[in-house]
Amino acid sequence: MKKNKPKYRQIIEAAVIVIAENGYHQAQVSKIAKQAGVADGTIYLYFKNKEDILISLFQEKLGILVENIEQNIAGKVSATEKLLVMVETHFKLLSQDRHIAIVTQLELRQSNKDLRLKINEVLKDYLVVIEKIVIDGMESGEFSNTLDVRLARQMIFGTVDETVTTWVMNDHKYSLIAQAKPVHGLLVHGCGYHVT
Repeated sequence: MKKNKPKYRQIIEAAVIVIAENGYHQAQVSKIAKQAGVADGTIYLYFKNKEDILISLFQEKLGILVENIEQNIAGKVSATEKLLVMVETHFKLLSQDRHIAIVTQLELRQSNKDLRLKINEVLKDYLVVIEKIVIDGMESGEFSNTLDVRLARQMIFGTVDETVTTWVMNDHKYSLIAQAKPVHGLLVHGCGYHVT
């Protein structure tokens, strides 16, 4: 399996840096190869083209994010707590790696329609995690049982995503992690949670 080979990971990590620093359109495969310390031709043993590198790095990094979220929410009983842990994990991982934050929030957005469709495909696993939290909250009575699950899922992902984008656009001038509790508060109230 190519994904487990050290050079695959080397190329992915190099691509994150090169794309974050130069922008996707200016990130030539030769620059990625140089950053990874491999020959240009080596890249094509692992990836079809630059677009394939971008999709693969998004798959890789989002996979890590989803895995971390699932591990961190395991054992949490309430849906509101799971939601807080999800938001905190998302913000923590992206604030620890500014290059990946720039790539996911800015560079992936500038891509063509085909690329965006592939990106949406990769996002599905994350949206499933959010959906489970919403359904758990509806079943436990923490969230309104009249929620439109798809709409709630979009609202949650959209809010978290836009909060990170704003942080990136502001050159990381403030703590992203400090935004987790206020964002969580907005989300649980948006889901019809009432503090008694």
